[in-house]
Amino acid sequence: ASAGAERALEQALKQAGLTEADIAATVTTGYGRSAIQMGDKSITEITCHAKGAYFLDSTVRTIIDIGGQDSKVIRLDGQGNVVNFLMNDKCAAGTGRFLELMARTLELSMEEMSWAGLEWKEDIAISSMCTVFAESEVVSLIAQNKDRGDIIHGLNQSVASRTAALCRRLGGEPNYMMTGGVSKNRGVVEAIQRELGVELIVSDRAQLNGALGAALFALEG
Repeated sequence: ASAGAERALEQALKQAGLTEADIAATVTTGYGRSAIQMGDKSITEITCHAKGAYFLDSTVRTIIDIGGQDSKVIRLDGQGNVVNFLMNDKCAAGTGRFLELMARTLELSMEEMSWAGLEWKEDIAISSMCTVFAESEVVSLIAQNKDRGDIIHGLNQSVASRTAALCRRLGGEPNYMMTGGVSKNRGVVEAIQRELGVELIVSDRAQLNGALGAALFALEG
């Protein structure tokens, strides 16, 4: 993790035209943060997501974060403090990894997957909550010559229903912001909006929200 973080930092500095000497403070967050030695401070991703989201929009009260490894819902108060959160990190289903595997099974890029389920003719339910079994369901649906858009809509709906269930358990309330890489998947975003009956705030840099929060903490010292 440490070597990977150092390489990422080198690339970021190069793109920004900076050197390590230009960095006044570094905060690490996310998975593997404890293994990274170069940080001045380590802060949980829950806290960093709250910081980043509140900075982007102070009306946000519920954050839906779906990344590659987990999905989580975070409740904020009026000052941007974390009130409570729920996380699904035990199973890949409902995460970016789940969607990547399904895209591979359907022989689609993630970009194609994002838009392919926006129009559908048949509501197909992906009943399995397990990634392995869901993949088997998709293979079976392909063999039945089901429309690819219908299958993807079913997958999006599966992710949305799991996410909405987390929101309801936590007592989520508007305004909602979606962060993490899956926020770039238009089909999933629209499916979650339908499930919750709300519009999600999605920043054009939503996948960097946790890093933004960490940077803001570093700025504050």
